[in-house]
Amino acid sequence: MTQEQAILFALMGAVLGLLLWGRWRYDLVAFAALVLAVILGVVDTKHAFDGFGHPAAIIIALVLVISRGLERAGVVDMFTRQLVDARRSLAGHIAIMGGIGAALSAFMNNVAALAMLMPVDMAAARRAKRAVALSLMPLSFATILGGMVTLIGTPTNIVIAQFREQRLGEPYLMFDFAPVGLPVALAGLAFLALFGWRLLRVRQRGNDDAATPQGPEAYVVELVVGADSGAVGRTFGELKAEAEEAGVWLLGLVRRGKREKALRNIVIRNGDALIIESAPDGVEQFASALKLDFSRSRKHAQLLADSMDMIEVVVPREARIVNRSADDLRLLARHGVVLAGISRHGRRITGRVRREPVRSGDVLLLVGPENTLEETARWLGGLPLKPRRAPTVAQRQKAWLAIALFAGAVIASALGWVYLPIALGAVVVGYALFRIIPLSRIYDAIEWPVIVLLASLIPIGAALESSGGTALIAQGILHLTQGLSPVLVLIVIMVVTMTLSDMLNNVATVLVAAPVAVDIAHALNVSPDTMLMGVAVAASCAFLTPIGHKNNTIIMGPGGYAFGDYWRLGLPLELIVLAVSVPLILIVWPL
Repeated sequence: MTQEQAILFALMGAVLGLLLWGRWRYDLVAFAALVLAVILGVVDTKHAFDGFGHPAAIIIALVLVISRGLERAGVVDMFTRQLVDARRSLAGHIAIMGGIGAALSAFMNNVAALAMLMPVDMAAARRAKRAVALSLMPLSFATILGGMVTLIGTPTNIVIAQFREQRLGEPYLMFDFAPVGLPVALAGLAFLALFGWRLLRVRQRGNDDAATPQGPEAYVVELVVGADSGAVGRTFGELKAEAEEAGVWLLGLVRRGKREKALRNIVIRNGDALIIESAPDGVEQFASALKLDFSRSRKHAQLLADSMDMIEVVVPREARIVNRSADDLRLLARHGVVLAGISRHGRRITGRVRREPVRSGDVLLLVGPENTLEETARWLGGLPLKPRRAPTVAQRQKAWLAIALFAGAVIASALGWVYLPIALGAVVVGYALFRIIPLSRIYDAIEWPVIVLLASLIPIGAALESSGGTALIAQGILHLTQGLSPVLVLIVIMVVTMTLSDMLNNVATVLVAAPVAVDIAHALNVSPDTMLMGVAVAASCAFLTPIGHKNNTIIMGPGGYAFGDYWRLGLPLELIVLAVSVPLILIVWPL
């Protein structure tokens, strides 16, 4: 072992150890390692920041922006409203929700897919009066499985595709992962729906969380019924299903400026206003389901339709709006912002929201163009609650445009007409031009710590490979598996990769495992694609711990899961993935 190899091994070992320890953020650890590698002379100064311009980093950033655009356009909500029914059996519910999650994760960031579907799953559990713990972990695992199907489904596939281009001359294409990834995802989903949920423990905390409306405050909100609303022609009582799905309480109906009585059988008309009580996420879900508006003013309809957002604002004693209403201040006319709801220390508001005098201590829910919300909040004298920013308001009228732009890019890339990063970049430009996602939010959509982690480790990984370090690791694995068939060596590589992925960031795992897999393939005189596909599948299988994947971490609190709950479902799922993927890899990518 040379001195250069020893330094690089020590650096990579320290990085992996610190990532596993988790005391410091992974991007800081990776960047510090890159700086130290340059200082020690094992990474050339000229190539120190090559990772920040690497196609893998660019693709991941663009996919995150597109995911946010699809979220803002209400694409997921549009499909889940039609396909999800809480009255289904639990197995059927998991199959449908997991199928939607896996399909979305194949083409967008799986964290974003889970974030959008999780409230739907929790509302369905609440409506069906069952523990959300039984369906939330299967949903999380399904979104991870779906990422295996396409090139852009998970960062690990992107990294492996770019690594193949460097080592073998050509990258993997958009659907090269599908012949293996799709059957694996379907087999995993079948297990989760039919048997997997029976292995989960149900704790009272998970039940409580499912039964409790999500959100820090309950607001009284006024929503206007338009001509195209799904509420028109239905009775007030018939809206109960949508209200329960969104966790909304129906309080009243206003017609021609007056509150109506005997609500249950009253038929809703165009121009009526529904008075509801809900947390911010419930408001948006209910408004989206029935196509309700936040204002009846046609003058401001387009303004509110373009790049709408929500923000919560607390009202101090000296605020301009204290003892005055939104109508008194002509809030909509002056700023294009609607006072959508008021939360008042748990007490319900009996009057019209926009005509209700605001008191000090109230929390206001403001809706309007995202670039003016905070300025309007300051003009009112309120204090925006940034740590508790309300959900984004879906731009539902742009959903099909968002789908068309993204689908066009996927097709163009799959047919080889346009280089994938350029195709995805064109989608982002289109989303910005059509204000599906505003310019000010594009950079917010990117998970910069992930980009820094990847960009920092790419030069170190390249140095480790060029110095012969990965060849040494490959020789070590070959020595341990001496006499075994290449098929068994493939299984060993996949098990080692799965184990690392359960403890470390999967991108970091791939950057180590992919070069080793190629070196082992060359040593065994077999196809490198066989081993690389094994690494691709295994790196996505972070099912044993809550720290192996962000989705597993996200569901831990809402589902009431303990650390040890993950392996109960995750271990048999990983064994199924191995059993299904290994034969498929040998058929599709033969040795």
